[in-house]
Amino acid sequence: METEPGARVLELRATEFVNAVLDSAHSALSCPQSSGEREQPGYEIRNIDWVSCRDFTAERGRAQIEEYMRTWEMHHSWKSSVCFLQERELEFQTQFHYRALWSLPTSRTPIPRSTAAVHFIVGSSKTKPRTLPVEVHFLVESNKTVHRPGSTRFREKWLEDVIESKALLLDSVDF
Repeated sequence: METEPGARVLELRATEFVNAVLDSAHSALSCPQSSGEREQPGYEIRNIDWVSCRDFTAERGRAQIEEYMRTWEMHHSWKSSVCFLQERELEFQTQFHYRALWSLPTSRTPIPRSTAAVHFIVGSSKTKPRTLPVEVHFLVESNKTVHRPGSTRFREKWLEDVIESKALLLDSVDF
């Protein structure tokens, strides 16, 4: 049984619409982006050339994390310090853990009430060729999302939210 030309056009449009929605959902799930990154399609996510597993040391890792954090778009008043926490031997990888503490000192409060931490884990593979770069990922304090340099655009707002939540908590506690 033949359908009317109008019904066939409507069916074609509905199919195109459904396919577009499914493609959009698929790309959002396979490559999630924040809404800000979709609004700025020309934005380049910055990264650095990470050292090879063969040449990696704990001190070089700290220096590279500092270099990487300088690629973040941050207001100049933010101050940070990076410290090496520990080295962990796993079956297929050696992990180096670092903590970067961020604060916003001002002339009125040179010692800030709170800080925000960004935890970095640098992995040196034991199974892959030693000439490959180390694997790096980081987490912002009180957030479970794992970010990878070169894949994530760091947001200053993440640090502001951590500091604000700590301030609210401190204000609610009576000493």
